[in-house]
Amino acid sequence: MDTALTQHVLGEFIGTFVLVILGDGVVAADVLKRTKSNGSGWVLITFGWGLAVAMAVFMSGYLSPAHINPAVTIGMAIAGETPWGYVLPYILAQMAGAILGAVVVWLHYKPYFEATEEPETVLAVFSTAPGIRDIGNSVIGEIIGTTVLVFGILAFGRNTFGDGLNPLVVGLLIVSIGMSLGGTTGYAINPARDLGPRIAHQFLPIANKGDSDWGYAWVPVVGPLIGGIIAALLFMLIP
Repeated sequence: MDTALTQHVLGEFIGTFVLVILGDGVVAADVLKRTKSNGSGWVLITFGWGLAVAMAVFMSGYLSPAHINPAVTIGMAIAGETPWGYVLPYILAQMAGAILGAVVVWLHYKPYFEATEEPETVLAVFSTAPGIRDIGNSVIGEIIGTTVLVFGILAFGRNTFGDGLNPLVVGLLIVSIGMSLGGTTGYAINPARDLGPRIAHQFLPIANKGDSDWGYAWVPVVGPLIGGIIAALLFMLIP
């Protein structure tokens, strides 16, 4: 692995690690019993995830493109913004960072997991699930949300922002997607963000956990990947 790629892989690992600590962390703060912010609601979660993305990009962008999302990485490769040889190393680093980030969230909130008796609430800290279990609708929702995300990121790259503003704009896009489109599936819009913590949920000795809902797990992986591809193809149609 060449020096540049090694640095990029480290950046993708750090960025996704931070993303999951702050993103899954805000969900834990809202849904786990006896936290100071228990029951704060969807607005807290959407703003928390938006800020998690922005901070993760700020903290890793000096090392890598800070995709922190396999759907973004694949979309960028299709659009010619990322070498195809970097795609698999990026995704592996993103997955590793997501798994480790979920472990840190569990350690931080360990006694609050013990105070929360509902297995579905415990799983909600780590991964997404639909409000209504309609698999087709859930796939469509993840495709739409990720298409908006990846197209937005590609478009932002053609705009001129003041120094340091780009991560904040991407964070606001995440907030907007969450508020407008996220209420159906919980808006994974990122395969690593969902699959990595779901793997951690599977192997960690978390109090009161049930199964990891592997029957649904493919939806927040396949849907975002399709959305990232669609976004890149649409963007390439624009002169």
